[in-house]
Amino acid sequence: MTAVPTSRIDPTALPGRPCSAAAALELVGDRWSLLAVREVMFGNRRFSEIARNTGAPRDRLAARLKVLVDAGVLERRQYQQSPPRSDYHLTPAGWALAPVLQALLEWGDAWAVDSAPPITLLHHDHVLHASWTCAECGEPVHRRDVHRKMNVPGWDLAGPVAD
Repeated sequence: MTAVPTSRIDPTALPGRPCSAAAALELVGDRWSLLAVREVMFGNRRFSEIARNTGAPRDRLAARLKVLVDAGVLERRQYQQSPPRSDYHLTPAGWALAPVLQALLEWGDAWAVDSAPPITLLHHDHVLHASWTCAECGEPVHRRDVHRKMNVPGWDLAGPVAD
């Protein structure tokens, strides 16, 4: 059974600009959360595997996994009854983070580490690269072609609008 988020974040209740990115970062924006999602995406589903491969303190990892389950990013599935043991699986919301993690991997290779070649490659038939594609026409999108618009009353791109 796919997990359903127990609650969603009201972006207008967060400090600063109301923004879906800020709400997303409330759920998955710390190191241990995204690394846990990475590990489950790589097929490491048991707590011990996630802890080993993230380097996260066990208490902090347990707390982050609970948040990710409550948010509907991961779901726990029991794989053993005696003693009861569960592992973690990505939900559709968790799989939707794949391009985010891919972009972070590529950014890290280009800007955060001094090693070459890239540390981790994602493959289809060829190496995958993060890119923008228009959902309507399927054309590649370049940053020069992107226009931004705030869709929250009382805000524009510069910040809060005076009444």
